[in-house]
Amino acid sequence: MTQTQQNALQKIKERRTVVGVIGLGYVGLPLAIAFVEAGFRVVGLDLDQGRVEAINRGESYVEDIPSAILSRYLAKNKSGQGLSATTDYTVLRQTDAVIVCVPTPLNKTKDPELSFLLSAADRIAQHLHPGMLVVLESTTYPGTTEELILPLLQYTNQQAFKVGSDFFLAFSPERIDPGRKDWTVHTTPKIIGGMTPACLEVAQALYGCAIEQVVPVSSPRVAEMVKLLENTFRAVNIALVNEVAIMCDRLGIEVWEVIEAARTKPFGFMPFYPGPGLGGHCIPIDPEYLAWKLKTLNYNARFIQLAAEINFGMPHYVLGKIVDALNDDGKAVKGARILILGVAYKADIGDLRESPALDLIHLLQAKGAKVSYHDPYVPQLDQDDIVMTGATLDQSVLEQADCVVITTAHSSYDWEWVVKNSQLVVDTRNATQGVIGSSGRVVKL
Repeated sequence: MTQTQQNALQKIKERRTVVGVIGLGYVGLPLAIAFVEAGFRVVGLDLDQGRVEAINRGESYVEDIPSAILSRYLAKNKSGQGLSATTDYTVLRQTDAVIVCVPTPLNKTKDPELSFLLSAADRIAQHLHPGMLVVLESTTYPGTTEELILPLLQYTNQQAFKVGSDFFLAFSPERIDPGRKDWTVHTTPKIIGGMTPACLEVAQALYGCAIEQVVPVSSPRVAEMVKLLENTFRAVNIALVNEVAIMCDRLGIEVWEVIEAARTKPFGFMPFYPGPGLGGHCIPIDPEYLAWKLKTLNYNARFIQLAAEINFGMPHYVLGKIVDALNDDGKAVKGARILILGVAYKADIGDLRESPALDLIHLLQAKGAKVSYHDPYVPQLDQDDIVMTGATLDQSVLEQADCVVITTAHSSYDWEWVVKNSQLVVDTRNATQGVIGSSGRVVKL
């Protein structure tokens, strides 16, 4: 063991390590708080001045971190324990570990957009110093850490830094599921792949202070692949059950009853549920990273391609259900008053990223429908060229709508009341299961 590694491990053990977190979104901010709770001084970096100012005031914009918790862990002074935030990357000179949690979206051609990641790596390289640990958490394709990030860090500022002895590099995929209370940053097992055994040991030591279980793997490439497998597994199985929903509709049976019966099998079956499409940052995006990488190796990821075709076609399928349901009532979709219930991508949060509700709104508007929405978590909608103010959800709004479409099953909704006061409900989430004695007509996915 080199003296540099020994010093890094000793600082971690004594909680003298200063941790920098680049990117203070739904991944970075909870992670920063987790390290503060573990006894470390944490410096958060973000290019968004508004975010930085909000954090330093103790005002959280991340639903999983209440402002009261954030305020409790703010640093009392620049040298004290706790969290502080800044846009000034020169603070990296004072940090011993840097964790990168920046966005890695896809561009319009579904190629990886790594500009945020490469910019962060370049900033780190400018301030890299002996003993620093650098960990990537941003989702990306297998090989990114080794092929893109390592070269940026090894030769910088006219110096040659050797990975595993002068500095330490690892990949640890984020596994945040916004809104969950059972699996948090602390309790979700953490995958870590180091560039060298020394890199792995230092990274394990740091994360082991804040997270209950650390799972080491042999390389960053394996860790990168783990995250893509997890979300590709979900995307493919969601696509399967979405297609089964279409099949059941053709067969005149209810897919929800089929799934509930199938899940009674104690082995060999895992229930997934259909819906209006895929949402969130991970499941719609991560499989495309893997497919893109395999294209560079002359391999066509057929399951991923088919799953994307089915999943991204679901808003069109839901549109067809709405058109048919209105037609049965003697109404055209053009000019029809459509109320969308829930625009977040999943229940009980306000996250709009990749929400299929937005695609459905676009499709309905293109057909000439008069679309309004209600979502208790999203009072204003300004996303993807859709600018709306949420409707007040009362009896008259429901009664006046020609069709109410349930796209997000927030637990705060009274579904029996919704159905009772609606002329027509198209339920894409099986939210109305068990609702009885209601006058409204319900059409399910």
